[in-house]
Amino acid sequence: MNQIKVEYIGDLRTESLHLDSSDRIITDAPKDNQGLGRKFSPTDLVASALGSCLLTIMGIVAERNKINMIGSYIEIKKIMSENPRRISDLILNIKLKENISDKYKAILKRASAHCPVHNSLNKNINIKIDFK
Repeated sequence: MNQIKVEYIGDLRTESLHLDSSDRIITDAPKDNQGLGRKFSPTDLVASALGSCLLTIMGIVAERNKINMIGSYIEIKKIMSENPRRISDLILNIKLKENISDKYKAILKRASAHCPVHNSLNKNINIKIDFK
Protein backbone atom coordinates (compact mmCIF):
# COMPACT_ATOMS: atom_id res chain seq x y z
CA MET A 1 0.00 0.00 0.00
CA ASN A 2 1.42 3.39 -1.01
CA GLN A 3 0.76 6.44 1.09
CA ILE A 4 0.84 10.07 0.05
CA LYS A 5 0.60 13.19 2.21
CA VAL A 6 -0.81 16.29 0.51
CA GLU A 7 -0.33 19.67 2.16
CA TYR A 8 -1.79 23.05 1.19
CA ILE A 9 1.20 25.40 1.01
CA GLY A 10 -0.68 28.60 0.15
CA ASP A 11 -1.12 30.68 -2.99
CA LEU A 12 -3.40 27.97 -4.48
CA ARG A 13 -0.57 25.41 -4.40
CA THR A 14 -0.23 21.97 -2.83
CA GLU A 15 2.74 19.74 -2.15
CA SER A 16 2.35 15.97 -2.35
CA LEU A 17 4.87 13.79 -0.54
CA HIS A 18 5.28 10.14 -1.52
CA LEU A 19 6.01 8.65 1.89
CA ASP A 20 7.95 5.60 0.62
CA SER A 21 10.40 7.55 -1.52
CA SER A 22 10.18 11.13 -0.19
CA ASP A 23 9.61 12.32 -3.77
CA ARG A 24 7.56 15.53 -4.01
CA ILE A 25 5.15 17.05 -6.51
CA ILE A 26 3.88 20.62 -6.33
CA THR A 27 0.59 21.55 -8.01
CA ASP A 28 -0.74 24.97 -8.88
CA ALA A 29 -4.24 26.13 -9.73
CA PRO A 30 -4.55 26.63 -13.50
CA LYS A 31 -4.81 30.07 -15.08
CA ASP A 32 -8.46 29.44 -16.01
CA ASN A 33 -9.34 28.76 -12.36
CA GLN A 34 -7.82 31.63 -10.36
CA GLY A 35 -4.26 30.30 -10.45
CA LEU A 36 -1.01 31.22 -12.11
CA GLY A 37 -0.45 27.91 -13.89
CA ARG A 38 3.18 27.67 -12.74
CA LYS A 39 3.07 23.89 -12.25
CA PHE A 40 0.87 20.96 -13.18
CA SER A 41 -2.69 21.39 -11.91
CA PRO A 42 -4.40 18.51 -10.12
CA THR A 43 -6.40 17.70 -13.28
CA ASP A 44 -3.17 17.83 -15.33
CA LEU A 45 -1.84 15.13 -13.01
CA VAL A 46 -4.91 12.99 -13.75
CA ALA A 47 -4.18 13.27 -17.49
CA SER A 48 -0.48 12.63 -16.89
CA ALA A 49 -1.27 9.65 -14.65
CA LEU A 50 -3.33 8.11 -17.45
CA GLY A 51 -0.51 8.58 -19.95
CA SER A 52 2.12 7.29 -17.54
CA CYS A 53 0.00 4.27 -16.67
CA LEU A 54 -0.59 3.38 -20.31
CA LEU A 55 3.12 3.59 -21.10
CA THR A 56 4.03 1.64 -17.96
CA ILE A 57 1.60 -1.21 -18.73
CA MET A 58 2.82 -1.33 -22.32
CA GLY A 59 6.41 -1.18 -21.04
CA ILE A 60 5.85 -4.24 -18.84
CA VAL A 61 4.59 -6.20 -21.85
CA ALA A 62 7.34 -4.76 -24.07
CA GLU A 63 10.07 -5.95 -21.69
CA ARG A 64 8.47 -9.39 -21.49
CA ASN A 65 8.48 -9.58 -25.32
CA LYS A 66 11.88 -7.89 -25.78
CA ILE A 67 10.32 -4.91 -27.59
CA ASN A 68 12.33 -1.69 -27.39
CA MET A 69 9.77 1.01 -26.58
CA ILE A 70 12.27 3.66 -25.45
CA GLY A 71 11.39 6.93 -27.13
CA SER A 72 7.69 6.14 -27.45
CA TYR A 73 5.49 8.87 -26.00
CA ILE A 74 1.93 10.13 -25.56
CA GLU A 75 0.59 13.58 -26.36
CA ILE A 76 -2.47 14.36 -24.25
CA LYS A 77 -5.14 17.01 -24.69
CA LYS A 78 -7.28 17.64 -21.62
CA ILE A 79 -10.61 19.42 -22.03
CA MET A 80 -12.45 20.84 -19.04
CA SER A 81 -16.19 21.51 -18.75
CA GLU A 82 -18.13 23.78 -16.41
CA ASN A 83 -21.12 23.16 -14.12
CA PRO A 84 -19.70 21.08 -12.63
CA ARG A 85 -16.11 21.92 -13.40
CA ARG A 86 -14.53 18.60 -14.35
CA ILE A 87 -12.43 16.83 -16.95
CA SER A 88 -14.81 16.17 -19.84
CA ASP A 89 -12.40 14.77 -22.44
CA LEU A 90 -8.95 13.24 -22.58
CA ILE A 91 -7.54 12.78 -26.07
CA LEU A 92 -4.38 10.68 -26.18
CA ASN A 93 -2.16 10.16 -29.19
CA ILE A 94 0.28 7.34 -28.53
CA LYS A 95 3.40 7.56 -30.69
CA LEU A 96 5.25 4.26 -30.70
CA LYS A 97 8.76 3.95 -32.08
CA GLU A 98 8.70 3.58 -35.84
CA ASN A 99 10.55 0.27 -35.89
CA ILE A 100 7.97 -1.65 -33.83
CA SER A 101 6.27 -4.23 -36.06
CA ASP A 102 2.49 -4.31 -36.55
CA LYS A 103 2.40 -7.60 -34.62
CA TYR A 104 4.04 -6.01 -31.57
CA LYS A 105 1.97 -2.83 -31.90
CA ALA A 106 -1.14 -5.00 -31.61
CA ILE A 107 0.30 -6.69 -28.50
CA LEU A 108 1.04 -3.29 -26.92
CA LYS A 109 -2.40 -1.94 -27.83
CA ARG A 110 -4.06 -4.96 -26.14
CA ALA A 111 -1.87 -4.44 -23.06
CA SER A 112 -2.97 -0.79 -22.77
CA ALA A 113 -6.54 -1.97 -22.12
CA HIS A 114 -5.37 -3.16 -18.69
CA CYS A 115 -4.32 0.30 -17.43
CA PRO A 116 -5.63 0.64 -13.84
CA VAL A 117 -5.87 4.44 -14.12
CA HIS A 118 -8.06 4.18 -17.22
CA ASN A 119 -10.19 1.55 -15.50
CA SER A 120 -10.56 3.81 -12.44
CA LEU A 121 -11.64 7.01 -14.17
CA ASN A 122 -15.26 8.13 -14.21
CA LYS A 123 -17.15 6.76 -17.22
CA ASN A 124 -18.45 10.31 -17.89
CA ILE A 125 -14.97 11.30 -19.10
CA ASN A 126 -14.74 10.85 -22.85
CA ILE A 127 -11.39 9.11 -23.35
CA LYS A 128 -10.10 8.73 -26.88
CA ILE A 129 -6.88 6.80 -27.39
CA ASP A 130 -5.22 6.72 -30.82
CA PHE A 131 -2.12 4.74 -31.70
CA LYS A 132 0.16 6.28 -34.31
